[in-house]
Amino acid sequence: MESHVLHIISSGKQTLARVKTIIHSIHPYLDVFQIREKQQTARTLMAWAQTLLAEGLPASKLSMNDRLDVGLAVRAGHIHLAYHSLPPSEAKPLLFPGQKLGVSVHDVKEAELAEENGADFLYFGHVYPTHSKPGMAPRGIHALEKVVHSVSIPVIALGGITLEKVYDILATGCAGLAVMSAVMKAENPEATIMAFRREMDKVTVHPVRIQKHI
Repeated sequence: MESHVLHIISSGKQTLARVKTIIHSIHPYLDVFQIREKQQTARTLMAWAQTLLAEGLPASKLSMNDRLDVGLAVRAGHIHLAYHSLPPSEAKPLLFPGQKLGVSVHDVKEAELAEENGADFLYFGHVYPTHSKPGMAPRGIHALEKVVHSVSIPVIALGGITLEKVYDILATGCAGLAVMSAVMKAENPEATIMAFRREMDKVTVHPVRIQKHI
């Protein structure tokens, strides 16, 4: 059986020095680490990427949020587009062979359009209440399940995910989890990510759709 994937996303509220320390300890246990630092310049994001790569994070596991230019420059394994980013149909032809294109979606219509326009995988959320989206109602498990079964590409759940919610999320047939604060702001990020892995390994529900290195 294919295993579920685990993506970790930077919080946007930590220093590069702190993130570097965390990545040093957790990169063997994650499938993708996404640099999501929306307030930073392209030059700063380049420095982030180069620092984390030097720390041992494989380029195949690196994802750049929104900044296609930086992602291409460092040959990140993944480029992730938000709703306000370039359309997937415009970004896809620019990627290097083997680079994966992820797109954030919020409902079935957006998911189907992203797939049609070239996305390799989707992030769906936020599933549960999260401090990163204050005042916004979560979309919930049932909405996640609808999206999972509406497309033929893998769907990764994000938003408010804790250890206690791992089974319910993966039971929808989604390809995996994307986690931010629960790992990046944990007192012991390495112990926390290993705990997530253990919980994920307990789930025997086969992902509806999955591909390697998403």
